[in-house]
Amino acid sequence: MTPPAVSDRLPDFPWDKLTAYAATARAHPDGIVDLSVGTPVDPTPEVVQAALRAAADAPGYPTTIGLPETRQAAIDWLERRFGVTGLDLDAVLPVIGSKELIGAMPMHLGIGAGDLITYPALAYPTYEVGAALSGAEAMATDSLTSIGPRTPRLMWLNSPSNPTGRVLPLDHLKKVVDWCRERGTLLVSDECYIEMAWEGEQPLSILHPDVCGGSHEGLLAVHSLSKRSNLAGYRCAFVAGDPALVGELLAVRKNLGLQMPMPQQRAMVAALDDDAHVVAQHARYAARRAKLKEALVGAGFRIEHSEASLYLWSSRDEDCWRTVADLSELGILVAPGAFYGRAGHQHVRVAFTATDERVDAAVARLATLR
Repeated sequence: MTPPAVSDRLPDFPWDKLTAYAATARAHPDGIVDLSVGTPVDPTPEVVQAALRAAADAPGYPTTIGLPETRQAAIDWLERRFGVTGLDLDAVLPVIGSKELIGAMPMHLGIGAGDLITYPALAYPTYEVGAALSGAEAMATDSLTSIGPRTPRLMWLNSPSNPTGRVLPLDHLKKVVDWCRERGTLLVSDECYIEMAWEGEQPLSILHPDVCGGSHEGLLAVHSLSKRSNLAGYRCAFVAGDPALVGELLAVRKNLGLQMPMPQQRAMVAALDDDAHVVAQHARYAARRAKLKEALVGAGFRIEHSEASLYLWSSRDEDCWRTVADLSELGILVAPGAFYGRAGHQHVRVAFTATDERVDAAVARLATLR
């Protein structure tokens, strides 16, 4: 008897559903303005490129645990930028992009059939994919009370949120940490947009002492350099937190041979040690965001949350696919909110990661909707 294909356990890949709308947008006389994916378009900082070139001679295998310098750079960055204290080298693990880690984490931690994984009601699809691959049950919810009597093995947080840009306040984070610790639930916070804040409260890491009470027990935070340093092509990320949990991940990943290439580890050090390029990139995104936000509001959209991340969570109070279709006729491609959960069916996610020229083109086209 042929076993069922692994792909049968997975949800449909959402971006395949945008193909026809992308073709419509590309047919615009002035070309497509692709605001559907939050992929960086600005140059990788020269300080990082130089570090990569200097480390290009790397004939030997890297270790799974990573260079001490790479892990120390992550520790120093978390303390300098976000007030996280109490991390040692054994509490940090470099990984090959945060998406790979998020998708594989349930399996790597032995979570599977009969276990429950929860994630936000509006969420990055990879949390659900990871649960499906491990055979665990998945629940999308923002309410602790809605979980019922069952105890999740793993709970995902995402602040700032993809897609909504929502930032969870200190009191909420503390409540979730306490709830998970009382039940022995592993709490993992996806914090890859933590340096992309625009309005309101500054995002906090769950590893901050005001959130976790100075103990990282039962907690992990996932960080990516893709957004803050234009390093999506380098696949540089890391996980930090409870040394026991990091050790479990390390043990599995060593057996699988999951190792971050040595040149990328050297590039990570350069990126994490340098704040100047982050400030400059933040200013670029702030200017693009302001232009697109004004244009969307002028075109009849309502912007919700969006105080952080690289997206404007936008609605015209209609089915999201209608909005996607209308904007594609203007040559603008956006992501339907339905990609991120049922609660997003009347929203679209508008990324502001396009070049200045393409953002200006989108602004001009949106003006025709007034």
